[in-house]
Amino acid sequence: MARVITVAGKGGVGKTTIAALIIDYLAGKGVVLAVDADPAANLNQALGLPPTESIGNIRETLDDHIRKGTFSAGVTKMDFLDLRVREALAESDKIDLLIMGRPEGPGCYCAVNNILRAIVDKLKNPYDYVVIDCEAGMEHISRQTTQDVDNLIIVSDPTLRSLNAAAGINTLIGDLRSTTGKISLIVNRIQKELPQRAWDIIKEIRADPVITIAENPEIYDLEMEGRPVTELPDDSSLKKGIQELTSALSI
Repeated sequence: MARVITVAGKGGVGKTTIAALIIDYLAGKGVVLAVDADPAANLNQALGLPPTESIGNIRETLDDHIRKGTFSAGVTKMDFLDLRVREALAESDKIDLLIMGRPEGPGCYCAVNNILRAIVDKLKNPYDYVVIDCEAGMEHISRQTTQDVDNLIIVSDPTLRSLNAAAGINTLIGDLRSTTGKISLIVNRIQKELPQRAWDIIKEIRADPVITIAENPEIYDLEMEGRPVTELPDDSSLKKGIQELTSALSI
């Protein structure tokens, strides 16, 4: 069974960069299904993979057929969605990418959404790892994009605002219907020693492990040149931090 790892955090803290580097690392150990659940949808760029059709677009296409009465009577909704979702996978040697796109709106058919969730959950089975790059917050889990999470990795920068947001995500987990396993914290983009107040918030989160990663100027150069973050050198602070995290979690 695939090990499911979710990466969450407020916008602008390097969440997608961290997710991409975790995916890249795990691809050296097995086959990974990467799920971009952020509506901004730029995980493919961080990984150096082409963009593909999103689940949101597939759902809207089926919704449109249902409303217009143009859906083929010889094809079940499950078969239609299953085929289209598999066609939407961006495939590489060890990484397949699924882009969720926009979340369902109030006008969408619940039956379609339930079928999609079942397909995405079934899709996990052949993979060794599933890594989900969340939108800000944890809404996608409450919508049951995937049923259970083995490891939740919360990403923050060292500002008190971001750390408080990380603490808020941790608090929210108890209200969700999904099962969430071990919670870890990455404090990213550190430029100087953290103040005591920051450490107080970190302790409140009760994450294990807590990984601190120094600001990495090489990221800026890669992004300016449109290159994937996976091209960072192995001795970069980011890649070392990911290795420390995966070692602590025995991934």
